[in-house]
Amino acid sequence: MKPLLLIPAAALLLSACKEETISGYADAGVVWSLVELDGAAFQASATLSFPEKGRIAGQAPCNSYSGTQTAPYPWFETGPILSTKRACPDLNAETAFFAALSKMNIAEVSGSTLILSNETGRQMVFTSLPR
Repeated sequence: MKPLLLIPAAALLLSACKEETISGYADAGVVWSLVELDGAAFQASATLSFPEKGRIAGQAPCNSYSGTQTAPYPWFETGPILSTKRACPDLNAETAFFAALSKMNIAEVSGSTLILSNETGRQMVFTSLPR
């Protein structure tokens, strides 16, 4: 009697359940604008986009930035974020933006709204900018 070969079947099942980052749910062409941080209107300008699988990019209040995001949706976790180093009057808002972004671990995309949040109740609400 020949033993059953289950490895190919298991591999097939696992490939059908592949993990996707948020880039699979948020259109790569969409730029998201931060409108609310922790329940308060965000007065400065900051954007977030998902230009390709596993990548984030955007414009913080003072500097452009990019980084990695490889957690499967609906999870969200940034790797190191690289940014330019310009100073500007909105540097406090930029510091708050990057600090919050690094603490987010749940993502929800619903139509033109992207919500990043975490288990402590922090929240970033983004809306998609018109194309």
